[in-house]
Amino acid sequence: MDATTLRTETEAGVRSIVFCRPEAYNTITPALRDELAAAIDEADADRDVRVILLRAEGPAFCAGYGLDWSTDAQAREAGPGASRPGERVWDSVADMRMIGSFVDTYMKLWYARKPTLAAVQGWCIGGGTDMVLCCDCIVAGEGARFGYPPARVWGTPTTAMWVYRMGLERAKRYLLTGDEISARAAAEMGMILEAVPDAELEERAWALAERMARLPTTQLVMLKLLCNQTVENMGMASSRTLGTLFDGVARHTQEGLDFVARAGEVGFRQAVRERDDPFGDYGSRPREEESK
Repeated sequence: MDATTLRTETEAGVRSIVFCRPEAYNTITPALRDELAAAIDEADADRDVRVILLRAEGPAFCAGYGLDWSTDAQAREAGPGASRPGERVWDSVADMRMIGSFVDTYMKLWYARKPTLAAVQGWCIGGGTDMVLCCDCIVAGEGARFGYPPARVWGTPTTAMWVYRMGLERAKRYLLTGDEISARAAAEMGMILEAVPDAELEERAWALAERMARLPTTQLVMLKLLCNQTVENMGMASSRTLGTLFDGVARHTQEGLDFVARAGEVGFRQAVRERDDPFGDYGSRPREEESK
């Protein structure tokens, strides 16, 4: 596969899919969406692969959607009323189809027949959580941080995995504030499997993947399906549909439109700072401080 956003490696029955745009914090782009989908499908179809391990290079696992291209795309949409000839107002069906193409890729991690693991370092926020929470197990370095800051303006979790991963009360607590979550806290509340020393992350995640890969593929497939079916029966597909629809709505509320307009004026990085500075988290406070 001639990919530009990721590379793959295979050893001992484990297919590693490694994001390799560290300078861009491995943000989500249409290219990453398409290349990740192809890589998951390829690994799932390969008889020599029994486990899929998602990793990333650089200081962040995934800092969410690339706001440069996504805010620019929304800014080019017609405004309310579409007064100029040929203009159309926001098309909610087209928007859901567009964002749904990203969701479909993330869900491949959930619906892959084989187990999917993730090794997370640094930031894993916004759309990065939509993706990684679809994996079967998540191991994170102690310095990792999770969160959904677009909950404050301009988004909702599209895959809607939060309640299923961490329970109703915790999901509400973090989505209704957008607060960041330390890896240690994420492990304690069951959002991820475990938090390990940063220097040991790759080794520990690989050891778990290799241990799973000792089982026959048939056992892995049946056991994963057995566990996942419980969540499916809880209405996950309906939650995902609602999350995907609401994400488009949230990007087109007055506050969402104001956010895009502000990003156009001062740049998306400054717009994000202005959104998050009042909360004093993510990039707005010293890295060594613990999340609440």
